Amino acid sequence: MAKIEGFRIKNFKALKDITLGRLWNHQQAEPLTPMTAVIGKNGVGKSTLFDAFGFLADCLKSGIEEACDAQGRSGFAKILSQGENGPIEFEVYYKEDGNARPITYELSIDLDERKRPYVFKERLRQRRKGQKHGRPFSFLVLNSGKGVAWKGEQEGRQIDEDKGDFDLLGLMNSIKSGEAKEESKETEVVELEDMRKLGIATLGSLKQHPRISAFRRFIEGWYLSYFTPDAARSLPLAGPQKHLNIHGDNLGNVVQFMEREHPKRFQTILDKIADKIPGVDKIDTNQANDGRLLLQFNDKGFHDPFYSQQMSDGTLKVFAYLLLLEDPTPPPFLCIEEPENGLYHKLLESLAREFREHATGRKGGSQVFITTHQPYFVDALEPGEVWILEKESEGFSSIRRASDDLIVKNMVAEGLPLGGLWYSDYLDAG
Repeated sequence: MAKIEGFRIKNFKALKDITLGRLWNHQQAEPLTPMTAVIGKNGVGKSTLFDAFGFLADCLKSGIEEACDAQGRSGFAKILSQGENGPIEFEVYYKEDGNARPITYELSIDLDERKRPYVFKERLRQRRKGQKHGRPFSFLVLNSGKGVAWKGEQEGRQIDEDKGDFDLLGLMNSIKSGEAKEESKETEVVELEDMRKLGIATLGSLKQHPRISAFRRFIEGWYLSYFTPDAARSLPLAGPQKHLNIHGDNLGNVVQFMEREHPKRFQTILDKIADKIPGVDKIDTNQANDGRLLLQFNDKGFHDPFYSQQMSDGTLKVFAYLLLLEDPTPPPFLCIEEPENGLYHKLLESLAREFREHATGRKGGSQVFITTHQPYFVDALEPGEVWILEKESEGFSSIRRASDDLIVKNMVAEGLPLGGLWYSDYLDAG
């Protein structure tokens, strides 16, 4: 399954310029682990980091302008880092699988002359087979909606726009005129009708662009959890559904699907629930007379079941997370903000281990990305899995890996829990 090895964000709210993991031009850095947790005090930008992934996914799904306004972002001017003139930039460095050559996606968003956000630049690039060093070859280059895309699995062309030695307009004209005969065999000129839509959204739906299609599917498959227990208490119409949605209001529908299609997996969830929440030994569904779906929990000590409306927030959250982790076709990237809210503290280490087991499993589970401020959760993690987000004096955020601190790394190796070290201020800067 595809995995993000590195991610860079520039000029997005408090994240003026941060990098997590490895990029094509920072190969000395260690890639992101299958499970990654970001910790930090209140107000340092953990929610902003979570929203950066959501913003990129929204750009693909709805377009740039809609993404700037969605989720309470209030427009481009509000999400642009204070005092900056733009553009907002993202860079994703990822692999389709363990043996694949990494692909870099670069996106730059700015304002046009009418002060509307648009796609200023967009690029996908990958090194040639056997190439271990040097600048990757671009197979999609778009400037203001116009550019060139390389078809199929061809490597593309070496493009160094920063040095000004690439004439994009000249190449487009030579392909159109047929002068670039060799280039014409593997390239096509691209001119998008709407500069507020991503090029990968349009070209990613075409068979002749399999690498672009793969990246589009990867982003489309991201799952960012906005789960709320109140949403899970709603009564949806009956009907099995394969995947839990981002709010969790179809929890009962997924239970219906798992009961019918994957009874063994569902029994695994029930066993884990019973282990973590004593008393709950059966969870099933019942259809009301009006066609709505009731999710019911059976307690060993009571004859009649309890319905989801009567269950605690913590029980619903643990159940929803375990259901998500047992999805037969899990999302490639799973992002959860503060999973500890509403949970008994002694459940947190166990939950962290469930996330890691899913992320590192042989069957290729989701890559898991979590923000948290709960030391008990961090106690179950390794220094290489934890990133510390901090607020600098000028108001912007910086980030570093816990394993970069040799003292912390050695203390954990000696048996001291990482969350306890964080609680004791050993992870603070300076």
